[in-house]
Amino acid sequence: MSRFEIILSAILFISMLFNIGVFIYARAAISRLLFVSEELGDLQDMINSFARHLKTVYELDSFYGDETLNGLLKHAISFNEQLETFEFIYSLTEEGERIDDNGEYSEEEEKAPPA
Repeated sequence: MSRFEIILSAILFISMLFNIGVFIYARAAISRLLFVSEELGDLQDMINSFARHLKTVYELDSFYGDETLNGLLKHAISFNEQLETFEFIYSLTEEGERIDDNGEYSEEEEKAPPA
């Protein structure tokens, strides 16, 4: 083997090791992103459930007009709206979505509006 072939073989070996490392890192990063996506989706579901429950309690005759519950309800709705700004993250793992012809995510069915 000539010196040139040895150098090319070494560069090929280093390149292969680098590509394998990048693949392993990218796979781990995607795995962590999907885990965070699932957790944010679960958090969104819990907040939606809490806001609906709080609205139901607020609308009961014995609590209707209570300023403390009204403030808590407004705070829950505001928090829910703020969390919806992260929808692009937790929508990665939702089953009701698909990728359309343009490579963008689109929903197959309508979401129920938050309470």
